[in-house]
Amino acid sequence: MKLLINILGIGLCSAFFSAVANAHHSAVQFDFRNTVLVEGKVIEARFVNPHMHLVLQVTDEKGTREIQFEGHSRNNMARQGLRPDLFAVGDIITIRIAPMHNGEDGGYVTAVRGPDGTEVGNVSGAD
Repeated sequence: MKLLINILGIGLCSAFFSAVANAHHSAVQFDFRNTVLVEGKVIEARFVNPHMHLVLQVTDEKGTREIQFEGHSRNNMARQGLRPDLFAVGDIITIRIAPMHNGEDGGYVTAVRGPDGTEVGNVSGAD
């Protein structure tokens, strides 16, 4: 009986923690089929794990506001050529993102064009 309780406990813990990990790494909120370009001024950029964090000041038909974006992990970004020295706070950059399905601001960065025109990923065309 004690063995059965231990096995059930381990199974429940494993199921719970794998669900939490899966929820964190889910990209279901992003629309990767309809990527869009966003241009803005870099307010903050953190190349950290588990995901890159980027805040741009964007001006569009909705007005001027700060929008947060996320991207791959630091290692994946570096493998693609996106390094912290590609742009700096205050630079105007263009990013291609997979926008949020629900229409809210934000999205997942799939490509970046730095202020000097250097591109990482496919900025000019759809992914």
